[in-house]
Amino acid sequence: MLHVLNPATEELVATVESATREDVDTAVVRATGAQRAWAAVAPADRARLLRRFAGTVDQHLEELAQLEVREAGHLIGNARWEAGNVRDLLEYAAGGVERLTGRQIPVAGGLDVTLLEPLGVVGVIAPWNFPMPIAAWGTAPALAAGNAVLLKPAETTPLTALRLAELALEAGLPEGLFQVLPGEGPVAGDALVEHPGVAKIVFTGSARVGKQVMAKCAERVKRVTLELGGKSPNIVFADADVEAAALATPMSFLDNSGQDCCARTRILVQRSVYERYLELLAPAIESVVVGDPSDEKTQMGPLISKSQLARVRSYVPAGASAIRGASPEGAGFWFPPTVLTDTAPDAPAAVDEVFGPVAVVLPFEDEADAVRLANATEYGLSGSIWTRDVGRALRVSGAVRAGNLSVNSHASVRYSTPFGGYKQSGFGRELGPDALAAFTETKNVFISTEA
Repeated sequence: MLHVLNPATEELVATVESATREDVDTAVVRATGAQRAWAAVAPADRARLLRRFAGTVDQHLEELAQLEVREAGHLIGNARWEAGNVRDLLEYAAGGVERLTGRQIPVAGGLDVTLLEPLGVVGVIAPWNFPMPIAAWGTAPALAAGNAVLLKPAETTPLTALRLAELALEAGLPEGLFQVLPGEGPVAGDALVEHPGVAKIVFTGSARVGKQVMAKCAERVKRVTLELGGKSPNIVFADADVEAAALATPMSFLDNSGQDCCARTRILVQRSVYERYLELLAPAIESVVVGDPSDEKTQMGPLISKSQLARVRSYVPAGASAIRGASPEGAGFWFPPTVLTDTAPDAPAAVDEVFGPVAVVLPFEDEADAVRLANATEYGLSGSIWTRDVGRALRVSGAVRAGNLSVNSHASVRYSTPFGGYKQSGFGRELGPDALAAFTETKNVFISTEA
């Protein structure tokens, strides 16, 4: 059994039966049959059912949000956004069903066309940090493209996924088309990756596990999309609105308690405004409200688990020079907002993905130095650039090796724009107008017109 704990109280929320390899085998058989029937559904009808699914999710937004608060410790406002994001992704994907078109290619002696056909059964392995939206990133476009989906949620956060599967059936999606397999990674996860009946794996998680998934998929020449870790820079130039940049910094790495692969945990500040920036940053960090996730006034909640709390603590040496906020004591997995202010650029906290409310601040000299520091990591997922100089914004955006950059903003994710990483942050792109095509095969058909 999987034991789901409330991260804010450590109380048991639910126990869920863990899927076995045999359960995965059974699910693949059911999904294969459901997928064949689903692919034969007229595109307009498939889109209509997905919109109905979106509407059913919309009717249960508050229920889903409250469930997310209990199982993941997310702030209630964030959880409502996440449930709404599932709805929006389904709506957006439904709009692409009738626009998933091939091409006509000019050739001699006939007509040549390409067809985009569904892959079959897709396995989606979702993480615990954003259980609902990231599950939907793979599920919505895969279903829209005519595939069946087997979703394996993280061991600690299976409840919203299971509820979404129930809502899919309530909305009228066929039995077996969208199934949830809660279970342990080395059992249910590996079984999905290794199963010959699963055509593609969409994995979001650590770089370490992502490499293992990639190796297993390579053995079977199986398609894979990987969205892995991040160590994103937040670059503040002297010509920026330094006050605005400093005030925006806390939630750039404290959202979801820092358990966000896009968290801007490497704060790079031009030396000439470095001291001024720290003066502005300190009260902003110290004033962050950490506490009960169900309280509308709370700005940061707990970490997901005891093991994650221990990991985060290991990156902050005793007596380290830092700007610190406050956090509750007693039950729950709490760690205060922390910015390390005297850290070497190659220290573990400056190069590893901490996945908690810990950032480092480093000075830089000029534009070239900023780019050098920004790229001095094995990751390349996201980042921010603060400057009033449009030319500089474009130059630095072109030079920073990351898949998602924001200028004078910390926004990384929109369902209508592509998302993915460089380097060890993974490969493949999710979301955006091309998401459905990533779940299709391209078939070329030549029709001779020769007499």
